[in-house]
Amino acid sequence: MADASGGAQHRIQARHEFRGLRTAEHYFTVPLVHHQSGVAGETITIFAREYSSTSHSPEEAAKLPWLLYLQGGPGGRGNRVTSLSGWMKAAAKDFRILMLDQRGTGLSSPVERQSLELRGDATAQADYLTHFRADSIVADAEYIRGVLGSAPWSVLGQSFGGFCALTYLSFAPEGLREVMITGGLAPLQGSADRVYQATFRRVAARNAEYFSWYPEDREQVTRIARHLEQHPEFLASGERLTPERFQMVGSFLGGNARVDALHYLLEDAFIETLDGEWLSESFLEQVRGLVSRSGNPLYAVLHESIYGQGEATNWAAWRVLEDYPEFKPDADEPLLTGEMVYPWYFEQDPSLVPLQGVAEELAARKDWKPLYDPARLASNAVPVAAAVYRDDIYVDHDLSMETAAAVRGLQTWVTSDFHHDGIGEDGEGIFTRLFGMVRAYR
Repeated sequence: MADASGGAQHRIQARHEFRGLRTAEHYFTVPLVHHQSGVAGETITIFAREYSSTSHSPEEAAKLPWLLYLQGGPGGRGNRVTSLSGWMKAAAKDFRILMLDQRGTGLSSPVERQSLELRGDATAQADYLTHFRADSIVADAEYIRGVLGSAPWSVLGQSFGGFCALTYLSFAPEGLREVMITGGLAPLQGSADRVYQATFRRVAARNAEYFSWYPEDREQVTRIARHLEQHPEFLASGERLTPERFQMVGSFLGGNARVDALHYLLEDAFIETLDGEWLSESFLEQVRGLVSRSGNPLYAVLHESIYGQGEATNWAAWRVLEDYPEFKPDADEPLLTGEMVYPWYFEQDPSLVPLQGVAEELAARKDWKPLYDPARLASNAVPVAAAVYRDDIYVDHDLSMETAAAVRGLQTWVTSDFHHDGIGEDGEGIFTRLFGMVRAYR
């Protein structure tokens, strides 16, 4: 295998130094389908950016162990940072950080409408995307570790990155020194339906909490939804803002710091015009960034497949919604939604319309491979520590604790101080705590 000097499998394109950090841009050539012994198949490119602190000399930094960061998603690229802060500031004291663009994202053979068209029809596109789940991401990581010549490395997984970390523990634990997970203990077994049964309840409770803080916003949300039913409003991109798309601003509810920003968004909603009250351009522009998937279409296309194991997901969130009519846009007082993905996304979002066929194909797939090995996790020997957020609306606390009990030696820190974005609010403190837990475990 090629080393850091370059080669067919690995090259470093550029190095930079600024604001107390050094970066190196790594490009790896990996198999599209791993574990095909003796078969020369298609390859893709995986990009990862290395971050280290200038408090270490270049020679010292090169000797530091690796910390692999697996970001949330699916469909989100690795973080691009301009200084070491939060968890990265804490981690850079002891590690070189490898920030992976998971396959299909960022600079890692990106998947978008234009690139998927090269694969053929919707069935061929779906066949291709079956290789973009956690099992393939983990195989990429382990392949890259071998190319870098690294000893078993440390992993930090946030949200979906934590799901990937559990897959890593299931199928390649020999590559891991220790694992830290924040808001990302996935259910190991069961259908996607039980995930959404839990998360709809959490999101409903979070709506109630929010409206107790801002009771005037209860009326405002209903007023906006009714206005959108009766009056066509259009975003700057030309697409219509429907009541159900407006409900997507509930993404604010998943955060500590962001939740209060929802109030500032809603207060900008209406403006007086010659034709009466209409939604303001300011409000519509803010909403556009919240309801469009043009920047990460893979998130919508692959979202339910991250729960697929042996059976079709079949638009689980859409089906489970029938049990929670308070989330329907025509409810008397409609609630705001979380991260659920519905079939109408692929009818109303122009960036997703061309992907409707492949999304339908993936929803109907029944042959999903297992993402976890419960027996192996039950005998796990790798130190693991996880932050579990008691009121997390995206990764349910009760399901997380069920998983924690099924992984031998997994230590949990359960807290109500943070929501799903805790690592963004106090990343330094959370990382330091989890790192102490895995090191004390030894």
